[in-house]
Order: sequence, then C-alpha cells, then structure tokens
Amino acid sequence: MKKNITYKDVKNSKEIRTYIKQADVSLEALGYTEHSLAHCTKCAEVAGMLLEELGYSEHEVELAKIAGYMHDIGNVVNRVDHAQSGAIMTFRLLDKMGMSPEDIAKVITAIGNHDEATAFPVNEIAAAIIIADKTDVRRSRVRNRATIKNDIHDRVNYAVKSSAVSLDVKAKTLTLILTIDTKICAVMDYFEIFMSRMLLSRKAADVLGLHFKLNINGAALL
Repeated sequence: MKKNITYKDVKNSKEIRTYIKQADVSLEALGYTEHSLAHCTKCAEVAGMLLEELGYSEHEVELAKIAGYMHDIGNVVNRVDHAQSGAIMTFRLLDKMGMSPEDIAKVITAIGNHDEATAFPVNEIAAAIIIADKTDVRRSRVRNRATIKNDIHDRVNYAVKSSAVSLDVKAKTLTLILTIDTKICAVMDYFEIFMSRMLLSRKAADVLGLHFKLNINGAALL
C-alpha cells in the first residue's frame, strides 16, 4: 500500500542523510562550495515557501520540499550529470519508502531538471527548486578563505554579506536582494559567474507567473 510520504519522513531518513553528507564530502574534495544538509534544507524551505505563498496545495508544497532537500543527492555518484543520477537515486529511495508513482514522478522530474547544463522549469515544482537552488548565495558556503583570491566561485559567495529572497504576491515579483562587499568582489565578477543562473531563475519565475528581479547593493540590475 502506497503511503503519503512527507518532508519530515525524508529528513528523518538516516539513509538519505548519509548520501547527502557523503556527496558534500566528495564536492569538498573537488573544491566546490558547501552542498551540505544546510544547503539542502535551505532549498527545501525556500521552494516550499514559494509554492505556499502562491497558493499551491499543502501536498504540492510537501513535494517541493522533498525535491529541494534531495536535489543534490546525485553528487554522491559524480558531479557530472548529478541531476540525472540524483533523480534515479531519488526514485529508488522514495519508491522503497512507499511513495506513489504520481508523487515520485513530480519529485524526480524537478530534480532531473535543476542543474544549469540541462535545467528547464518543466513544471511548478521544478521552477521552485531552480529558484531556491540558484538563489542560495551566502558567505557560509565558502569552505576555505585561502581560495578567495584565486577562485571566483568562492570569491563571489564570500563577498555576499547578506542575501534574501523577497516574494511580492500582489506585484507578482520575486527579488533576490544581495548586499555585496565590493572590496572582495566587483559586481561584474558576480555577473560573470551567476548570469546564467539568474536567467534560469527568470525562466523559472515565469512558470510561476512571477517576474524575477535582482537587486545588488540597492541597485536594480534585472
């Protein structure tokens, strides 16, 4: 008999946590920014918040949270094509937990379509995951300050003093608000790395009936 698997069930799974933690260990060895349980939890909460505030059902919100929490699990296999391997792993894990095929299909579709190389907001859950993932920019994701000068990815994250995702349902706008220390990273450096992510976030926002905006140090840039 199929069960109504919840976000809480997924977060409480020792098996799922193990894979996510090991995936982050591998990414640390490769020199990537933090992709730990903190990143996964933040993505889950932001994705869930978006759909909840936009009036989606409680069940859709739960599925978005599950997809957000598990979206990077495929990094335990390899960084390359991690969205696709993650979707396959998620199918196996959620099926074993007893989730219905209908719900599994929505979750793995979102996970399989979240990485920039192949991403596309094919549905509302996928759109919410893309936005949650691409807007998680923060200083705490940088593991080693020694890399800041030579690694632009670490530099643009470390330069962020504060970040917030602001949803205005009435105005139908979604704004990523960043405060950046320009002594660490110029705004142009940020765009060099993140422009593709911001354009992808714009596509995702369109699916949700929103206009995506970017505000850095008080200036509207998108």
